[in-house]
Amino acid sequence: MIINLRYHIASLVAVFLALGLGILVGSTMLGNDALTKQQKQLADKLMVQMEQLRQKNEAIEARANALEMDNQKQKQFEKQVLPLLVRDRLSGYRLAIIETNSYGFPDDLISTLRLAGAEVTSITTILNGFYINGQKETLERRLGWSNLSNEQLTTRLAGEIARGLVGDNSKVLDILVDENLIKITGDYGVPLDGVIIIGGSQDRDMVRVQTLDLPLIDTLLQFKIPVYGVEETNVLYSYMPDYQKKRITTVDNIDTIPGQVALVVALTGKPGHYGVKTTAQKLLPELDEGGKPVDGKKTGSVGTRTRV
Repeated sequence: MIINLRYHIASLVAVFLALGLGILVGSTMLGNDALTKQQKQLADKLMVQMEQLRQKNEAIEARANALEMDNQKQKQFEKQVLPLLVRDRLSGYRLAIIETNSYGFPDDLISTLRLAGAEVTSITTILNGFYINGQKETLERRLGWSNLSNEQLTTRLAGEIARGLVGDNSKVLDILVDENLIKITGDYGVPLDGVIIIGGSQDRDMVRVQTLDLPLIDTLLQFKIPVYGVEETNVLYSYMPDYQKKRITTVDNIDTIPGQVALVVALTGKPGHYGVKTTAQKLLPELDEGGKPVDGKKTGSVGTRTRV
């Protein structure tokens, strides 16, 4: 709005200068007092409008500055209360992270989980949108697979990634790392209390939710591991509707402190769909003291999941 007003003011200035030039030329060449008077009246009106717009622009800028100050204060408040809301809620929890969006996740997510007492045992990063077209023949040869479409190959590989995460198979993971399709840090095959899948996409061509994310979720749920689907607030292509079809807990604003608090509390046994988008049920789960799991159980979906 501020930019539009500035352009409007600039346009009025240009018109005013043109009228001024017209008055000067008209009075010099024609000597028409009536025309000159009419042009002057119009110029005076434009001057009044320009002054009104200038004052309105200043008021809007002042309001925007005040809102920005309020926003900074709100963020400062959130950072200060974060430890009180999450500290030790996840003591003893072991969590794994899989990022399928190929552009990373908020740096402070790990620190929030650790502040809550959780151990992040591994981080798996899907590279380059898991684009396998140029490597299909090589992958099939190394894996001993054949006669698979690109979609079928991606889906099968997603399932193998999930199996490798729980220690069921590591050969496929080694090949995917070697082919620069995934990056792994941490330990695989350790007992897990939950897997956080970070999705959402900024690029339509990078969306693999049907062939990558959902098969990951299905396989992890088969191993009785709770899955939590999250994404950042401003992704262009949200995965929340697809994740929610799998009846897993979702958080659609993981790049914010409220989103991270929602994830931590949800991990203690309060499944739901949290965040700020239309697919969310509420901003946060109900907060309680000490973060005790509901009925002493850890669950990531509507049904109870047991630790593997």
